[in-house]
Amino acid sequence: MELVVAAVQLSSGSDTTRNVDGAENLINAAADQGARYIQVPEYFNFLGPFSGFEGAAETIPGPTTSRMAELARSRGVTLHLGSLLEKTSEKGKFSNTSVVIGPRGTIVALYRKIHLFDVNVPGAITHRESDIIAPGDEMVVARFKEFGLGLSVCFDVRFPELYRELALAGADVIAIPAAFNAVTGRAHWDQLVRARAIENHVFVVAAAQVGTTTEGIATYGHSLVVDPWGEVLAEALSDAPEVVVATLDLSDVARRRAQIAVMDFRRPDVYDREVRVIDE
Repeated sequence: MELVVAAVQLSSGSDTTRNVDGAENLINAAADQGARYIQVPEYFNFLGPFSGFEGAAETIPGPTTSRMAELARSRGVTLHLGSLLEKTSEKGKFSNTSVVIGPRGTIVALYRKIHLFDVNVPGAITHRESDIIAPGDEMVVARFKEFGLGLSVCFDVRFPELYRELALAGADVIAIPAAFNAVTGRAHWDQLVRARAIENHVFVVAAAQVGTTTEGIATYGHSLVVDPWGEVLAEALSDAPEVVVATLDLSDVARRRAQIAVMDFRRPDVYDREVRVIDE
């Protein structure tokens, strides 16, 4: 019931060749440490301005996924590409797509980010991902022999209803690859990731981008692996690319859910009703 996992922290930028080469080096380092599930962050092969999205976007399968599929096959690991830009049929729009590749080098699952990062914090950050990214509309759990992997990306972490649905659908481990903004990351990242683990009694693996790109995109880092009790099993504390590895005892999911049976105590018969609002 044990699974060795790795969260690969990256400092990606707008040079896709450098990004993929750097990711491959750290993926190999994670595999050398015994990791069988390896996750890299959101926008792992291109973290740059919107003006570069057209040139960086690919089909899936495509050049980057094919290269990473061969790496997964050669190392015998499940490789989770936190996200990359996927071409769509809509002019000027792309998908922010997470790709899970199995140890035989086949694409197991795709998840297109549902909740897009539109934010306006005066004096700190203004960003509208929805200007260029088309939102996904499907929740996804990838089933493996040992565990179920629930898929999410970055800003999704602020929407707990998504994570409850993933847990109910059989997720024992939930992925939150991210390029979390440095300002909001300092305030919210650790708390949100741990909350998603605690409320569903699942493991969370969250590989993150770190540092500031030449174009000024600043990300928080602090890649995490969290257990179903909310304990941090591994954390990246540097402001640089690195690998964090942890061993998950997958039986802890059932054990914690038996101690506090949140799934059994749910009241969907009540949740489906209209909320009664009482004015003073």
